[in-house]
Amino acid sequence: MIAITCKHEQLVKRGKDARGNQRFKCCSCGASVVRHEGGKPLGNMRLEMAKAIIVLKLLLEGMSIRACERITSVNRDTICDLVLTLGQKCDTFLENTVQGVQAKYIELDEIWAFSGCKAKTAKEKNYGPEMGDVWTWFAIDAQSKMILSHKTGKRDQVTGDEFLRRLNNATVGRTQVTSDGFSAYTYGVPSAMGSRVDFAQLIKHYAGSQNETRYSPAQIVGTEVVPRFGNPDEAHVSTSYSERLNLSVRMHNRRLTRLTNAHSKSAEHHSAMLSIFTAFYNYCRKHESCGKGKQTPAMAAGLTDHVWSVKELLEAAA
Repeated sequence: MIAITCKHEQLVKRGKDARGNQRFKCCSCGASVVRHEGGKPLGNMRLEMAKAIIVLKLLLEGMSIRACERITSVNRDTICDLVLTLGQKCDTFLENTVQGVQAKYIELDEIWAFSGCKAKTAKEKNYGPEMGDVWTWFAIDAQSKMILSHKTGKRDQVTGDEFLRRLNNATVGRTQVTSDGFSAYTYGVPSAMGSRVDFAQLIKHYAGSQNETRYSPAQIVGTEVVPRFGNPDEAHVSTSYSERLNLSVRMHNRRLTRLTNAHSKSAEHHSAMLSIFTAFYNYCRKHESCGKGKQTPAMAAGLTDHVWSVKELLEAAA
């Protein structure tokens, strides 16, 4: 006699297993089954997707972790685990999907923050390398406003080279790149992008040393365009969009707000949150200059045809 195997077509929910996966009971045979539909956006976390999305939306609109805890009743440790899990997924997602972009003009810049304490304090107290200043490097397409690549780390040549490697992998065709006067770009950009790049640096001259001011840069008294490689068009040598992006990053991320204790306590979590923001900015957040405010940068760059929801982003990054 051949037994007929039940296909478990009629299922009803029956709690969750030890790892938080949804368990079902088959109405035909009574068996308990667990079904996995594709990747798991939240990994092995037991947090409900709906509540995770609310937490993320709050974080991405500039709220602190403890404020999210008070509003959603999700423990702050769970929120930190959520950021770390999704940040790693979003970073991989961006590197795998932001490719083949034909960006005519690209602007580069770095934004400062700190983890635990500032560099001066970390040096005085002999803290490890995970404490102190943290820099996030951004490359933005001046036309679509797409963040083509990002990298969080130190403000040094090693981090810069990895950032530029990602930028080279994300773009195709001839492009013009503009950066500030930071030395890591001088030879790094031509080395990473080769003969297809026209590169210039926009050197800013200040009224005094920036070290003389506490919370704002010294007054700019002039700028100088320095062609470095190829034949850059001086009319399009600018860092205005990259500097405006820095404002958006600070406005959307509480951990970058100055003069508060909301700063990052972990460099790893800081990097993860910036990866989540970059994916959100590219795919979910409508940009005022893209399609009269109806498109995201990813739509303007031709990588998608609609505005993504946060849930759709998490499922794509799983």
